[in-house]
Order: sequence, then structure tokens, then C-alpha cells
Amino acid sequence: MTTTDPRAALDQLIRERGDDYAGLSRLLGRNAAYVQQYIKRGTPRRLAEDDRRRLAHYFGVDEALLGGPSYPSGEGLLSVPRLDVDASAGPGAVGTVERRLGRIGFDAAWLRQLGLAGGGHGRLSVIRVSGDSMSPTLSDGDEILVDREDDARRLRDGIYVLRVEGTLVVKRLALAPDGRLSANSDNSAYPGWPDLDPAGLDVVGRVVWFGRRLR
Repeated sequence: MTTTDPRAALDQLIRERGDDYAGLSRLLGRNAAYVQQYIKRGTPRRLAEDDRRRLAHYFGVDEALLGGPSYPSGEGLLSVPRLDVDASAGPGAVGTVERRLGRIGFDAAWLRQLGLAGGGHGRLSVIRVSGDSMSPTLSDGDEILVDREDDARRLRDGIYVLRVEGTLVVKRLALAPDGRLSANSDNSAYPGWPDLDPAGLDVVGRVVWFGRRLR
């Protein structure tokens, strides 16, 4: 894609993916004509920041392609809160307090490469893993980067943080073609949860990265 016009870029993305204007308008919570009016009539003149961020995330492109800010590589850090919260990968971690332990700076260009354009504004947080049910993928004490905007509205296969009866748990979700959902542990010693109702699932966000201290 070589175009620098945000409207033309969005139109090309829609055609390449086989999407339609009305469907994307609904994705943004807008009236059905919103995206078409933006592309064809220039109204609004610019996408709202939240709309632009969501579309960039949906298509997996740099937000700058849709008219957003662009940071030169190596410049521009996004400050992500590191929370005093455990996501249980085993028994017993209750995530009720979200006291900040500090903040971690992530390179904005690197976040965009992960499909996290516009990763600030409370969208991202870093929390700890507690327990070994997700071993060997995640270990006790690992720090995970959670995208809170990537929640139940875009549910698909992947590792997610869930809230179950006040407890935060991290599990691998698998969505079957027939719509059935299961939550599994990567450690086979722990049982999975088959046939979950997606509508009843409290999804905190998707795990998009983890860090581990070498011992």
C-alpha cells in the first residue's frame, strides 16, 4: 500500500479485506453511513482518535496510515502502568486491588508493529503471572502486557486474562467453528473449561507480550 491519503488508504484496506462500510461503522458504534461519508464526502474531515485507533488495530496497520501521529523509530515512548495485580495461572490469585507499582516505557513504533497503534490512554497494562498452569508458555512471576481494548468484542484464539468470581486468571481460549468456546491451560496437569458461553465470559484483555527475569 503506497497511498498517503488516509481516506484512500482506508478504502483500499476495506476492499482488500472484503469488508463493507456499514459493518465497519457498526464496529465503531457509529451510524451505518459513517465510514462511507468519511471516505466519499470527507465528513468528518478527520477520524476521531478512538475511531482511528480501533480501525488501525482491526486492520493491523500503522495508525499513521489513517491520519494518526507517526513517531520516528527509536523516538516516542508510551508509558504503560505496571499494576500490583496477579493473573492466576494456578490457584488463589485474587485481583481486587489495582495499585500502580510504577510505569514502563514502550517504544511507540514497536507497539505499532504488534498492532497496538495508539497503545496509551489506559488501553495497556502490565501485570504479573502467578502459578504454573500456563507453563511452559508463561511461568510464575512473568510480567505480561495486556491489551484491555482487545476483549470479548473481538474474541478469537489466543491467551487472555479473564475475571472469574473476582479472581483474575490467564488461560488460552479456543473458539471452534461452531462457536463453542473453551479455556485451557498449557500445563496438562490442570483441567480445562470446555463449552463456555462467550456471552457470560468476563474478558479483561488479550495477552500480547511477556517478559521474564533470567535466573
